Amino acid sequence: MDFEVIVSDALRSGIGPIAAVYALAAMGLNLHFGYTGLLNFGQVGFMLVGAYGLAVTVVTYGGAMWLGVLGGLACAVVLALLLGVPTLRLRADYLAITTIAAGETLRLFYRSSWAEPVTGGVYGLQRFANDFYDLNPIPRGSYGVWLVSFDARDLWVLTVGWGLVAVVGALLALLVHSPWGRVVRAVRDDETAARSLGKNVYAYKMQSLVLGGVIGAVAGMLQAIQVQSVSPDTFDPAVTFFLYTLLVLGGAGRILGPVVGSILFWFLLTFLDSALRQAIEAGYVSSELISTSEVGAVRFALVGLTLILLIVFRPQGLLGNRKEMMLSER
Repeated sequence: MDFEVIVSDALRSGIGPIAAVYALAAMGLNLHFGYTGLLNFGQVGFMLVGAYGLAVTVVTYGGAMWLGVLGGLACAVVLALLLGVPTLRLRADYLAITTIAAGETLRLFYRSSWAEPVTGGVYGLQRFANDFYDLNPIPRGSYGVWLVSFDARDLWVLTVGWGLVAVVGALLALLVHSPWGRVVRAVRDDETAARSLGKNVYAYKMQSLVLGGVIGAVAGMLQAIQVQSVSPDTFDPAVTFFLYTLLVLGGAGRILGPVVGSILFWFLLTFLDSALRQAIEAGYVSSELISTSEVGAVRFALVGLTLILLIVFRPQGLLGNRKEMMLSER
């Protein structure tokens, strides 16, 4: 087994563009769940409308890319209002049910034949981010340190992606340590107490839902830009539960929780994938026990086992605060 290749693949995945995308989406979800206590099971829906807002504007209607970015953000705001207005005055489980249904409904709608003239149906839309790559200041070639290297294209996306993570993280840090942030944390811990102090709980919940949804839309746009393609089936409901996995791993209610969680999640997932495939090829693991076609499922099972152990022995995650978590559950 070539451990250099295994570690190289894992490091590339752990700090690559896909890790930045998931960290960004999980930061929006962290604002919903970790700081405000909103059970949003449809964050992938915000990613979908953000990505398609960009792609449809550029490909279908021939608009500029910056207009597509504004369109994706506007779609996220509209979706948050549609989900929040009828549910945020009710119990938390109503929002959970509505968001998970909305995410799947949007996926099926965007892939339908009725929407195909606009969305491209099951085939999606391609090549709408040329303006983004035209801004790439990095000369062609391969760049790297030690076992990790990226070509100029991926390095440009990686730089922009982690730059956005840093900017969003700084803005969220300012927000959660402001009077607004103290109120949303009070809503998470005890909604009745916050309301008794004269706070408009509904308004604060709506603001949090909109802001976290917009961050999710930015993540969806970055994912679409990275592959220069968008299709409905990319935004499977399982994506939202991967994002919750990042929060559990890194620690909900912490600015760096989703970032650390995303890096570790993709590092472990790719490490297990590469190690299992090489072990099967080298004969260390019998192909009758695990075939190469089953590696994808096995790696998720092993990551799931790791998460179970983490929840048992450190339920607050790597960076979380156990006392604060117990207070928010009360």
